[in-house]
Amino acid sequence: MKKFRTYYLIAAGLIILTMTMTSSSQMTSQTSSTAKTGDWDFNATIIEACSCPMFCQCYFNMKPASHHGHAGGGGEHFCKFNNAFKVNKGQSGAVKLDGAKFWVAGDLGGDFSKGQMDWAVLTFDPSVTKEQRDAIAKILGHVYPVKWNSFSVAKDADMEWKAEGKSAQARLDGGKVAEVVLRHPDGSAMGDGPVVIKNLKYFGVPRNEGFIMMPNEVEAYRLGDKAFEYKGTNGFMITIDIASRDVGAK
Repeated sequence: MKKFRTYYLIAAGLIILTMTMTSSSQMTSQTSSTAKTGDWDFNATIIEACSCPMFCQCYFNMKPASHHGHAGGGGEHFCKFNNAFKVNKGQSGAVKLDGAKFWVAGDLGGDFSKGQMDWAVLTFDPSVTKEQRDAIAKILGHVYPVKWNSFSVAKDADMEWKAEGKSAQARLDGGKVAEVVLRHPDGSAMGDGPVVIKNLKYFGVPRNEGFIMMPNEVEAYRLGDKAFEYKGTNGFMITIDIASRDVGAK
């Protein structure tokens, strides 16, 4: 009887130990799964242009270029930009971002030494799902880790995005809302092949493949009271890469 009781206690102890280990394993698995759902990565190519002369001095100074004779005051500083994104590959948790297209237009303002920019408008191609939009909005906060006086999301617009050997073009609603056309100038001092600036950081992004320089033939935002248009100013294409592990964010 005593021997049976001993065996019983040993068996009961093993069962309890097994249940405890199984429960602990399940909790660890659930915790790991929960963590993974917050992970994200983002690789995209941007067709970008702005009102600054080439190359945009905002990457080296706390003030944009001065625009003398501009309506509203001579010597006014601003950097009015259009950034047309196409996601090459990306995900946020279970949400795939591959192929998503969206546009950010705005103005960095006259002095961003304190990380305060003027305004920006985000426009999505209609094909981008709600889940993708939510993920992209979160990621953009790390791509551009700045504060805006005004940031809004505009009505969807069909987005054209095309990059070729010596040119790139992007349009919203056929150019009615916004347009960027970049072209490598033939017969210029830039030579026949692409001119690429490397070892230069793009905002909050830890990795990029270099700024492929191409002056714009036109860069315009044509919607509302903040509309603008420039020709022959700064333009480039750039492929950026950033992930949650780079910024310690979930």
